[in-house]
Amino acid sequence: MQVIKYPEKQDWKNILSRPVFDVDELEGIVNQVFEEIKLDGDKALKKYTWMYDKIKVDDLLVSRQEIDEAEELLNDSLKNALAVAAKNIEKFHAAQYQETEIIETTKGVECWRKSTAIERVGLYIPGGSAPLFSTVLMLAIPAKIANCKEIVLCTPPGNNGKIDPAILYACKLVGIDKIFRVGGIQAIGGMAFGTESIPNVYKIFGPGNQFVTAAKQRISKLGVAIDMPAGPSEVLVLADASADPDFIASDLLSQAEHGADSQVIFVTWDETIVQDVQIAVDKQLQLLSRKDIADSALKNSKIILVSSLEEALELSNEYGPEHLIIYVKEEEKCLTNIVNAGSVFIGNYTPESAGDYASGTNHTLPTNGYAKSYSGVSLESFMKKITFQRISEKGLLELGPVIELMAQAEQLDAHKNAVSIRLKKIRKGCKV
Repeated sequence: MQVIKYPEKQDWKNILSRPVFDVDELEGIVNQVFEEIKLDGDKALKKYTWMYDKIKVDDLLVSRQEIDEAEELLNDSLKNALAVAAKNIEKFHAAQYQETEIIETTKGVECWRKSTAIERVGLYIPGGSAPLFSTVLMLAIPAKIANCKEIVLCTPPGNNGKIDPAILYACKLVGIDKIFRVGGIQAIGGMAFGTESIPNVYKIFGPGNQFVTAAKQRISKLGVAIDMPAGPSEVLVLADASADPDFIASDLLSQAEHGADSQVIFVTWDETIVQDVQIAVDKQLQLLSRKDIADSALKNSKIILVSSLEEALELSNEYGPEHLIIYVKEEEKCLTNIVNAGSVFIGNYTPESAGDYASGTNHTLPTNGYAKSYSGVSLESFMKKITFQRISEKGLLELGPVIELMAQAEQLDAHKNAVSIRLKKIRKGCKV
């Protein structure tokens, strides 16, 4: 990791730049795949699964038998762990539901919002070098709580053409049975346009590699909503001398092992801890099964020494990390001043892994600085709000003249007349 000491503020933008890939360059590939899917449906999905993954797929839909068999392949300890995680995730997301409240804005004028589920949603679950069965829980559970009528899940098959059993068991645990063995660009296209096997959906959720990211960004321009712009995973750790260097190193590496294009940043105003963290990172790195991946990510990563906690918080807000981990004595000061972060982890005993798996919060979060304007996935991500209003005669008598004046000022005569005609009949005592 590169060590940067006391950088000038004008240099922050350059120092905090993320590893980039050219989505525009991928757009031509994405467009070609999408056009074939629209023309050839399942045939195109199978063609590109062979072309990109070298896997021949006969039946895209995973059978009930395969789902049941997957349960037998998992040990009880992992099944129990999934059950605990699912319970916590359900509890946290169920609490996000808001009851409808009718607001009387003016006497006789009632307005309210009603939450309704997005009817058809698509979930993308990465399944390559690291099958993310935890993402099934993170996406399917709030979709179920929201009462989405149709939930479609796509995940790439392994070399044997089968889906990782932990992914299938997680699907069974939360009640997802429309599971398709397809990944990459072709999975996003299949869910967006629909094929003979896969229903088209209204919104697509889930993380993925650069091809999936490019496909989601393209599909969002074609009328299908996505959860958020996303890219490589990232973490910023903010710590003072009270922190444990081993803990800091473990959190940095837990993000670095996601992918070679991940980025981890350690920010401190205590120079004495920098070397200890470097030593801990090097020591722990040697023990990782994904050492080469993590090592590549560390080349994109930095240790930044600043002058104070205040400057560290300002720098963190400028970066807008997906994950922000805080190991400092002045916790409350940090919490008050954090404005840009996907998810925040507080204290020596709150590893980022807790949020990834089982604490209850959602791990599908904005990356690449989008935490400045986007939230992570929540129950509301699977719902939409419809506004309602009801106005009585007395309400229109009260509010109508205001509307007439505003419509007249905007020179929209029909808008004014829609009120004036009603007011005239009310004043004449006409009943409808």
